[in-house]
Amino acid sequence: MEILCTNGLKSVMTELVPAIEGESGSKVVLTWGSTVALGKEIAAGARGDIAILTREAIEDLAEQGKAVAGSRIDLARCGIGIAVRKGTRKPDIGSPEALRRAFLAAKSVAHSRTGQSGIYFPTVLERLGITEQVKGKLVVPEGGMPIGEVVASGDAEMGIQQISELMPVDGIDIVGPLPEPLQKITVFSAGVLSTAQDPKRARAVIELIGTASRPLLASKGLEAP
Repeated sequence: MEILCTNGLKSVMTELVPAIEGESGSKVVLTWGSTVALGKEIAAGARGDIAILTREAIEDLAEQGKAVAGSRIDLARCGIGIAVRKGTRKPDIGSPEALRRAFLAAKSVAHSRTGQSGIYFPTVLERLGITEQVKGKLVVPEGGMPIGEVVASGDAEMGIQQISELMPVDGIDIVGPLPEPLQKITVFSAGVLSTAQDPKRARAVIELIGTASRPLLASKGLEAP
């Protein structure tokens, strides 16, 4: 069973592999990446049985004929958070104005290039009116390095990413979610790919993931859809 999975659900799916293999009788092969990167790979011809991406990406694949129409199941919701190196001062980010001050005071801010949080981040800066002031402080790692690891290493003072991607990283403290007016919630969904060897079994595995993942969501920084 080949599953192409967004990094946003990596911590959940890693734990579910034994259950999936036990129930399906198939060995699970997982390919990780950002939703944007995986979506492009699938659109370009990458094969697999299941895709776990954002809801919008699964719907786009269905429209392209790359995913089975009507096979989408929503798995989890996740917000974007801010992290700092473990043991350092946690800035106030409880309101848009407080977050604005925190970004202006920070020496460096890391964000991803192709992840959902990284794509959205320029919108946050624009709404706060500080795009130009912060532009020279931005750290964008190459090769998909987790933002939490960039912060933990000291290469950035603050980092912004999906909370579910920050939580598994050692050496950081999660300050909290973006304040409500600036928050963007992402829904992660699964769909059967049109290249699935056994679409019926793939659908059953998605249903299993939906059920088995529920008890894990809160501890991974996620919510039920």
